[in-house]
Amino acid sequence: MKSQHYVSEFEQFMDSFLHQHPEVERDQVRAWRRWWTIPVRPGVDNRQDEVPRSPYYYD
Repeated sequence: MKSQHYVSEFEQFMDSFLHQHPEVERDQVRAWRRWWTIPVRPGVDNRQDEVPRSPYYYD
């Protein structure tokens, strides 16, 4: 017996839109990487970018 599940109109639209416009998904990945990938600089102390912590956690 084949499994059937509900697919909303919005999901159908998005599936067809992304199928017709594959560049949208590539742009999403590129934008995600731009904002969330932290560059690693070898030989540089990256701890200088951290916020100093209080000795008592609840201050």
